[in-house]
Amino acid sequence: MLEVASLMVRYGAIEAVRGLDLDVAAGEIHAILGANGAGKSSTLVGISGLVPSQGKIEFEGTDISGLPPETIARMGIGLIPEGRRIFASLTVAENLLLGGAEHASPVERKKRADEMRERFPILQERSTQKAGLLSGGEQQMLAIARALMARPRLLLMDEPSLGLAPQMVETVFDLIVELKSEGLTILLVEQNVPMSLDIADHALVLAQGRASYRGTAAEVATSDVVQGAYLGH
Repeated sequence: MLEVASLMVRYGAIEAVRGLDLDVAAGEIHAILGANGAGKSSTLVGISGLVPSQGKIEFEGTDISGLPPETIARMGIGLIPEGRRIFASLTVAENLLLGGAEHASPVERKKRADEMRERFPILQERSTQKAGLLSGGEQQMLAIARALMARPRLLLMDEPSLGLAPQMVETVFDLIVELKSEGLTILLVEQNVPMSLDIADHALVLAQGRASYRGTAAEVATSDVVQGAYLGH
């Protein structure tokens, strides 16, 4: 579904991603792991077109390198950014409608919003509330629902469990597995390495913008680099 070759993302003189190759098969969860500053988030925003990048990015066989982010989103790639980035001054309902603003008619947007409120009952309860007043877990549910409003086929998730209570972390990971079971392909950036490897099909470890290890989730989990640096073994 996604093929990335020699991806480079830089911010001025800083090279955040340095010649990264990445393949994501349809229907799988592919985890990107690594320490802070390894280039994980930069990889996602580079793929989504939010920052300039070099290299080749193909989505379902189509070259999307250099396309604007709104075009990439319309093609079927959704992004849930780190920190959720919900529109705090707007209501929950308004956030949902904005999630499908580029992708559907008003009637279709309303239908999708109703589906999201059914899927996430807390969003129905908080529908008229300002999104900035939601708890961290509720905001994460809203960020996921907003992304799903566009009916993506590939979902880029950047640290979805960041700052959440343990019970909510489990809820988020259960939801990721559920979305995969429905046919959604997921590229997951996460600092919770054990839980990520438990649900992922394949994984890639980034270090200083480069791939330091890759393989199936089971292979990565048992590798020395992950055992020592991330799993405490």
